[in-house]
Order: sequence, then structure tokens, then C-alpha cells
Amino acid sequence: MKNTVILLFVALILSSCGGDGKSLESVLESENLDDIRTKREELVAKQQELNEQLSEIDAVISKLDSVKKLPLVTAFAAQKQTFDHFLEIQGDVDTKKNIVIYPEYNGVLTRIYVKEGDRVRKGQTLASIDDGGLSQQLAQIEVQASLAKTTFERQQRLWEQKIGSEIQYLQAKANYEAQQNAVNQLKAQLGKTRISAPFSGIIDDVMTEQGTVVSAGQTPVIRLVDLSDMYIVADIPESYLGSVTTGKDVAAYFPVLGDTVNAKIRQVGNYIDPSNRTFRVEIAVPNDQKMIKPNLTARLQINDYTNPEAILIPQSVLSENADGEQYVFITKGLNKENEAVATRQIVRTGKTQGDYVEIISGISDGDTIVNEGARSVKDGQTVKILNVSNDE
Repeated sequence: MKNTVILLFVALILSSCGGDGKSLESVLESENLDDIRTKREELVAKQQELNEQLSEIDAVISKLDSVKKLPLVTAFAAQKQTFDHFLEIQGDVDTKKNIVIYPEYNGVLTRIYVKEGDRVRKGQTLASIDDGGLSQQLAQIEVQASLAKTTFERQQRLWEQKIGSEIQYLQAKANYEAQQNAVNQLKAQLGKTRISAPFSGIIDDVMTEQGTVVSAGQTPVIRLVDLSDMYIVADIPESYLGSVTTGKDVAAYFPVLGDTVNAKIRQVGNYIDPSNRTFRVEIAVPNDQKMIKPNLTARLQINDYTNPEAILIPQSVLSENADGEQYVFITKGLNKENEAVATRQIVRTGKTQGDYVEIISGISDGDTIVNEGARSVKDGQTVKILNVSNDE
């Protein structure tokens, strides 16, 4: 049947070459303007007639041809879903309990009571320094203070019995208080010869050998670290000031450990660094296994945006026109043969995450979007859909 229609079309073309009996060559050679114009009008009329006949032939071919040459595409149905966008940035692990302990007294480091790896309690003695005779001085002053106390107590009893003068009572009281202050001051000074743990933790490094002469505030003795209160510090661009806030979820990946820890932002800085236009955040991280160490590098994914009813599409289906507008093809009028008309639809995009982009406007929930084959489709063209997915 198809061959018959084609033969008919050829016969029509041959028959159209007739006319008033004058050939095109003879009319042109005559150089008669009226004859040439008449011949042109005749040809235009025949051309219109042929176009109408071609349209009828195409319609018949389309109806009779069981194998149509339609673009083959796949498609997916747009669906609303929760979209979490993450800011990816690098941070460093830190702790406020990572200190080097310096002595408060000048002298010889006579004894170190701990070694690397020891777990110590707050207030525990870690090392001691030769007191240079302070303990003997304290013992003498305590004797004098004890005598001054006894004298004051006796004078106080006499004064309460109206015996003795007031000046004797006041002198005994002043002497006792002076001796007591001297004892307290000497005890405080003697306490500086003992190096104690300011908090509970682990001895990370003993930095000075026993027997070394140490200077107050200058000679490092011991590094003490507590790994139970760890946090990550990261510098965030100021453009995220409104979206990166306290309590936001964070996924912290440690490349060295090959492990990811879920955490939250516990503190957001209130200062913008003018040199790099960033602000600082602190992210508390659990460290039950004590594997996370200070200065460890972490890759952070901070949830800075969430849309509970977002429409996401692959970035690969987006195209752009000459005006810079982005568009996709959606299909309408799907028939039983999975044929539909592809229509160009201008869209406005939002944030991207990986290979997907958020659609702000232009696509509604349930619209069927052309996926594979979208680059070869034209606006208004009929396409054959091979597969329609509900979850792209």
C-alpha cells in the first residue's frame, strides 16, 4: 500500500509538468514579460496544489505505516520530596583541654610522678620542685603562729573578765592575725612547688627530665589532654550567616579514620574576619572510642537548607536557550502506544546537590519530564516514550 501511494505522488508530479502547452524554456526564450508572469502564476498555483496533495499523502502514510520514525525517549514523573542541601567545607579538630603545664616556681624538678599515657584526676600531683627550704620556714612560722594564737586566746579571756588593758588585747589579736597571714602566704608559695593537674585527662607528653632546673612560666613540663570534650572548628563564608545556625545537623567525615560522625553546631561566632570574610563555628563531636585527636582534619557537610516539598530533576535534562533561560521538555497527551507530544517548559532553578537541581517554578507535581533523548527533541514534536519512571 505504501508503494502505491508513492507511485501516485510521482504521477501527480509528472502530470503537473503540463499546462498551456508552452514549456518553461520557450516562455523564457520569448522574453515576453506578460507570458513569463502568466507562467509564474501557473507554477505557483500548481505548487500550492502539490503541497495540499503532499499533506494528504503524508496523512495516509502516517496512518498506514506501522513503524513510525518518532524520537525514542525515556521519561520520569516529577514528585515532591524532602530536599536537604549541604554546605561542604573542611574543619579541624580541637579541644579546650589540651594544655602544656608550666611551673610556677623556680627550682630543681626533683620528682615526676607520672608517665606518658597515664590517666590522671583533677588536682592530682604530677611533679614536685625543690622548695629551697620553704618547708622549714613554714614549720618555724607555724610555731610562732601557734604561740601567737595561745597568747591571743588568753588575753581575750582576760579582756572578757575586764582584766588587763584593751591595748594588750588588741596587740595580741594583731600579732595572731599577722602570724596567721604569714603562714597562709608561705603555704601558698610552698604549694607552687607542686605541679597539679588542672583537669582530669591523659598525660600526652613529659617534656622535662627529672633533675632539670625549671623557671616559672618558661619551662614546659607536661602536656595534658582530655579527649572527652572534642569539637571541630570551621570557617564559614559570610554568605551563609543566615542559614548556618546553632543546632544545624552536620556529618563529619574523618579521612584518616575512614569514619563519619553525626553532630550538631553548638556555637556560631559573632565576628566576621575581615581578611577572608568568614565566621567561625564549633561542632561538638562524640569521642567515646578516643580515636578523634586534636588537629585531625574533617570534611563537613552542614545542612544549611531544607525544603520538605521540593521537586528535584537531574541536571542533565536541563537545557538553555539563547536568552539564558533554562528549560526542560514535558510530555502531554500520552496514548495507548506510549506516544505523546513534547512541550518545551521554561523553569526556574534553586539549589543543586550532586547531580540534582531543585526546581522553584515551571514544573508541577506529577508532570512527566523527558529524560534520555531530551537533547534531540523539538518543541511540539511527537515522541515515543520507552519507559516512564516514578522515581528518578
